[in-house]
Amino acid sequence: MASRPPDADLDPRARQLLRTLIARYIRDGEPVGSQTLARHAGLDISPATIRNILSDLEEGGLLTSPHTSAGRIPTTQGYRVFVDTLLQVKPLPEGELARLRNELPVGSGTQALLGNASELLSAMTHFVGVVGVPKREQFAFRHIDFVSLDANRVLAIVVFADNDVQNRILHTRRAWDAGELERVANYLNQHFAGRPLQDIRTTLVHELRVARLEMETLLAHTVELAEQALAPGGGDDVVLAGQTRLMGVQDLSDLDRLRDLFEAFSRKREILQLLERTARAPGVRIFIGEESGVAPLESVSLVTAPYAAGGRVLGVLGVIGPTRMAYDRVIPVVQAAAGVLGKALESGAGG
Repeated sequence: MASRPPDADLDPRARQLLRTLIARYIRDGEPVGSQTLARHAGLDISPATIRNILSDLEEGGLLTSPHTSAGRIPTTQGYRVFVDTLLQVKPLPEGELARLRNELPVGSGTQALLGNASELLSAMTHFVGVVGVPKREQFAFRHIDFVSLDANRVLAIVVFADNDVQNRILHTRRAWDAGELERVANYLNQHFAGRPLQDIRTTLVHELRVARLEMETLLAHTVELAEQALAPGGGDDVVLAGQTRLMGVQDLSDLDRLRDLFEAFSRKREILQLLERTARAPGVRIFIGEESGVAPLESVSLVTAPYAAGGRVLGVLGVIGPTRMAYDRVIPVVQAAAGVLGKALESGAGG
């Protein structure tokens, strides 16, 4: 039997009280009591009735009472109900959308765009901006050259359609002369410029199988170099900005908690895995506290959205902040940034 959603039994008064309590807690950071709710919830009911409803919400796992206060604060489950069913999100104001477009212009290099997107997310939300770096094989390459370094090493210089240039050292089983390297480069540039790297590798292997005898040697050499030169590159998989902003957040003042968070930021592995989980789901995804399944992130929330170009998802971006964040403010920023970044990357993504 399927479990019932946590808000299934909430009547309109309980929903309004929960919405008001969480909104007040996000704004002020203090536990919210029945007297405050009586003044601000817009319901014509007594504080005693409010206390009874709050008690039911606490029993249902949506609220909790800190030991030091008579007021209540939301649990992770309470935030989940708030985000899924009670939150009203408005589109990002045109002025802020214009800022995103101006600072993420079409035609900029991919690395610059990703860095700018991460900084913008942080600046506009005052939390941590995070952008998953697209895999290089999703981009078309424009030109390739090979230079022999010594008997077993060749330098590949790959220029991508998004203006990014990568130099890769290839380890070869034999020495290559300049003429051979030029023929391989000419073959790749003539037949594959403008196509994504993944397509090129697939096509080369197929052509090698069906090639006539006289072409086998050139194609075999081409495959040997292209396999390495056009393989997915190393480097950072995640671009982070604004990590130190979390040091001033009231809810995250515990030093051990901050240390765990900063270690996760430096390793990036867990954050990358979390972003990759959201890449296949369209629209905004929100992980609240322990929902992420990543221990250092249990005290924070992550709001993410995939960014796409040419009809393909290239990566995921988002914001990491306290569970007590203004979700109605952060969600439209993340949503708009994903759309603007995707459009800015259109020219470089392979079709």
